[in-house]
Parts: sequence; C-alpha cells; structure tokens
Amino acid sequence: MALSPSETTRLLRQLEHRPNKKLGQNFLIDGNLVEKSISMADLPSGIPVLEIGPGLGTLTQKLLSLGHAVFAVEIDRRLEKHLREELAPFVDSNQLNLLRADAVKYPTGNLPEDIDLYAVVANLPYAISSAWMEGLLGSAKLPTRMVMMLQKEAADRMLAHAGTKEFNALSIFLQSCFQSGGAHSVPGQCFYPAPSVDSVLLRMDRLPNPVAFSQEARKLVRRIFTQRRKQIGSLIKNESDENRKLMQDWLLEENLCPTIRPEKIEVAQWRTLARQIP
Repeated sequence: MALSPSETTRLLRQLEHRPNKKLGQNFLIDGNLVEKSISMADLPSGIPVLEIGPGLGTLTQKLLSLGHAVFAVEIDRRLEKHLREELAPFVDSNQLNLLRADAVKYPTGNLPEDIDLYAVVANLPYAISSAWMEGLLGSAKLPTRMVMMLQKEAADRMLAHAGTKEFNALSIFLQSCFQSGGAHSVPGQCFYPAPSVDSVLLRMDRLPNPVAFSQEARKLVRRIFTQRRKQIGSLIKNESDENRKLMQDWLLEENLCPTIRPEKIEVAQWRTLARQIP
C-alpha cells in the first residue's frame, strides 16, 4: 500500500531526505496506482521484474509480495540504504537485488545474463526516462512487457507517429520493438511532491519479431533527425560513401522520394533500413 502524504513526509524527515528535483524524485502516494500498475502489467507468476528508481519501495513491496524476484536500480544513497533496511528479509533471500547506480549507465541493473524472460514495472524518474529507454533498447535482452509511469509529454514522443511534431528517433527505436498495450492518465496529486506536468501509466508489449537497432543504426538515425525537416536526399549526401549507397538503395526499395523529410518516413520503413546495418 502506498504511503499517505503525511506518512511520506514523516518518513522523508526521518531519513533526513529532501526530494531531489534533478533526479526526478516524485514519490507515489496513491495506493490505487500501485494496484493499477500491477493490473496493467498482468504478469505471469514468478517472472523477474526490473524496477528503475524504487524510491521508498511502495511498488517494490507489492511486487515482492506477489512472489516476483525484483532487480532494482536506485541512484540515491539514502534511499538505497533505507530499502536495504526496510526490505532486509527479501534482500537476504536474494528475492530483491538492489544496485546503487545510474540507471542510464546500467539500464538493466544486475539482471543476470541467463534470464531470458523478464518485465519492467517502474515509476520512472522523469529526468532520465528517455535516456534510460534508449539504453534499454540497446541492451542484449528486451523485456517481454513494460509498465511505466512517465511524463505524458515523454510518452507522447515515444508513441508518436510519422508526420507529427513529436515523432523522433526514439519513437522509431521503441516502436520497432514494442507496441502500446494501453495507457492510464495520472493526476499530479498522486505524487509527493506533485509534479508540474501531466503523467501517464503506459504499457508496452514486445512485438513478436522486434527489430533492435544496432549502435551504428541508432547513430545514423539520430544524426538524420537532427535535421528532420530537411529532404532525406540532401541529408544522405553528408554521409560516408558506404552509408550513402546503402540509403540510396533503401529509398529505391521502399519507393521513397528523395525529397521526403525524415519525419514523414514510417517506422516500418526505418525498420527495413536497420536490418541492413550491422
């Protein structure tokens, strides 16, 4: 059950901890949203769960009570110490694996290499949501499902379609691997302190045949999208001979006019390009 606003402030005072805006620390104070996260995730019994930014452990405790092994990444020293003490029995039994680290640098935390099937359930720190997602998409293994609390603006960018102003490189990388499984709007008063932005609880399901962009493919697409409103034919001229030939062939294969802008090219067509770049 989530802590009430008064319980949250009391605990934070006890820990001598002030919410860090730079780290995006907004603590969940609505127990209904914990249940909603679990319901939206609809996880198989016992599937390992990756949690980013467990904070005071509200969601963590619920996941542990349901029998999931939880691999959590928390950058804040005080909060990580609190979690180790508060959830000591789970730490001692290895049901809870805590890593104090920057989740952008360690997007899957201490998740063992031999785990093939896992899910993400997290109240993501808004300050790192996009950077963490890029890191996750570049990791060796993709989760089968993700249920994430996000800033609505970030969620809109992740789900954006070609031709919209929100469409960007991350939209392409994410939608090449996952599809939306539903969203739930979340008002600011569900957090302490209340964020000044709208939030959304978003579910993403891995595609049957995901296309994970290689590091080189991601670099290329990000480079192209720095000038997303220029004609693709013009942008290609700035690439290496190898990339220029590859992309010219891709335009012909996809029947794309060289005057089209990158922001107008569909995700499925970018996926075709990614398959050709090791």
